[in-house]
Amino acid sequence: MTPQDLVIRMLPPFAGWLALAALALPGGSPLRGAAVVVFLAAGPGTALVGLCGPALRVRSARGPVERRDPAFARHSDLLERMMLAVLVSIAAVMIVATVLIATHTFNAQRVLLALTLLTTLAAFCPRLRASPPSRTRKGSVL
Repeated sequence: MTPQDLVIRMLPPFAGWLALAALALPGGSPLRGAAVVVFLAAGPGTALVGLCGPALRVRSARGPVERRDPAFARHSDLLERMMLAVLVSIAAVMIVATVLIATHTFNAQRVLLALTLLTTLAAFCPRLRASPPSRTRKGSVL
């Protein structure tokens, strides 16, 4: 792993710890709100999608037949990972909040702390490897 890969991998947990530190700012501070919203919108999802990155890159997008845009696959894959990161982040926020509400321990700081810990854990986990393509013949059941 190169130092650049390590820095990119540690950005989401850093954003989470920064959002937790921003809670010390006054309640109506725009900086506090921005740090928390940016982390909740993209932090956990970025770490979790990054965990599955090699498996997602196995099959790239195919462009339309009429137009041969050489950068279509790269841009399409990037857009796919960005949308997945946002949607997985929203799902993680909803799941953690629901669990805390169900256990009668809901608190904004606890939600943020749980998601920051989840993001940190996902950033330190090894990346999932892509499975080799199956060797089934065309028309076979398996």
